[in-house]
Amino acid sequence: HVQLVESGGGSVQSGGSMRLSCVVSGGRFSDFALAWFRQAPGKEREGVAYIDQDAGTDYTYYLDSVKGRFTISRDNAKNTLYLQTDSLKTEDTAVYYCVTGDGNYWGQGTQVTVS
Repeated sequence: HVQLVESGGGSVQSGGSMRLSCVVSGGRFSDFALAWFRQAPGKEREGVAYIDQDAGTDYTYYLDSVKGRFTISRDNAKNTLYLQTDSLKTEDTAVYYCVTGDGNYWGQGTQVTVS
């Protein structure tokens, strides 16, 4: 049974930075494609960043509105997925979820509030 546990959310001022982490257990971490989604109040859930790995090379994809500001990365030795968020804007306020690439497993979410 795959479990994902996010951490690192909180409150930050506009222009600030935050790093989100997600520890994955219950499967072979290196086999997973992984993603970060977010959901703001009154809005639909949207994919923010995606990472897949092939022959040791990471392939990443980003929502247009976060390109150049957010960086997704993974540490296979720690079974951990990261999302570095920089130059945060008020519109980045949302609950952020760690998700397996097939969409089958979701974490509980972590709140990010930018004021």
